[in-house]
Amino acid sequence: MLGLSNIKKGHTPDYAFLFAFGLLLVFGMIMLSSASSDLGKVKFNDTYYYLKHQIYYGLSLGIIGFLASYFIPYKKLQNLATIFLVGNILALLAVFTPLGIRFGGATRWINLGPFSIQPAEILKLTFIIYLSAWLTGKQKSKRINFIEGFLPFLIISAVIAGLVFIQPATTTIFILLASSLLVYFINGARVRYVLGFILIGVLLLTIVVSITPYRFNRITNFFSNDSSSLLGANYHRNQALMAIGSGGMFGVGYGQSTSKYKFLPEPIGDSIFAVIAEELGFIASTFLIALYIFFFMRGITIAKHCRDQFGKLVVIGFISIIAIQTFVNIGAISGFLPLTGIPLPFISYGGTALAIFMTMGGIIANISKYS
Repeated sequence: MLGLSNIKKGHTPDYAFLFAFGLLLVFGMIMLSSASSDLGKVKFNDTYYYLKHQIYYGLSLGIIGFLASYFIPYKKLQNLATIFLVGNILALLAVFTPLGIRFGGATRWINLGPFSIQPAEILKLTFIIYLSAWLTGKQKSKRINFIEGFLPFLIISAVIAGLVFIQPATTTIFILLASSLLVYFINGARVRYVLGFILIGVLLLTIVVSITPYRFNRITNFFSNDSSSLLGANYHRNQALMAIGSGGMFGVGYGQSTSKYKFLPEPIGDSIFAVIAEELGFIASTFLIALYIFFFMRGITIAKHCRDQFGKLVVIGFISIIAIQTFVNIGAISGFLPLTGIPLPFISYGGTALAIFMTMGGIIANISKYS
């Protein structure tokens, strides 16, 4: 009875995790203010346009999501997991209705009057919650049985991947499936199932890349090493590398980037790390990476200490999503991976993404408090 009482009342949350979480948010707002200043001035005659938009439609909603998920015991999410996922799937379908917004060749947003949402970003939250709840029930059969375990996991993953693929958002699929596979593996799935899933994924990805010209060109351009022409196929990567290199050890100074408007594509999106490196230099960039690593390690520690399987899997899933997305963004903008267009968590412009990551942070903190 004493143990159950402690779980219901909770205890102190992981303050180190919350500190890293808060520091990432503050750093993100500070750097978005700088990265977006020229763009906001030219497009809207308002230096702080994008920062204010991020605060109104990202940070404010994120605070609501964080507080709600922090104070409501996380176990309640287990009973609502299916409802959340079904609602999210309907939202994914809604992007292809008159409510959908098409931008840059992609249909990923739903117009809700004063603001828009990106259902694929919300899927990072709902799919992990659903998968964790599903795996928690009848754990052994879902670990070792093909019909009860691997096949349903494969089917639901294929459905989710298909809905996101037609938007299209290939990198989001990779992040979702890699994180869900890790959750499935941590739950005790047979290694051959995991390897089979990876093999199927690689084969399908190879086929998709081969038959889709823009994806195929992106891969071939990455390996072409075309750095001789600044206006060539690798223009984005070349400009990002020039921005990073020009920052040196200590940077050119906050707000002093010469690349963020005229030369660097997407300075407030997937290229924001290049702006950070240019303005603050190698030391600050390394500090940011170290802060991310500390954030991830605290999340792993919370998962290890969690006495509840559902909470453990949720934390692993959320931390995996944020970690993989961070690695892909920084790796791509630094020239180690092909460019993907995926934003940097907590830093890049994007209201839906920020609100979802903040809600994830609230759930993880809640798990550290109640587990």
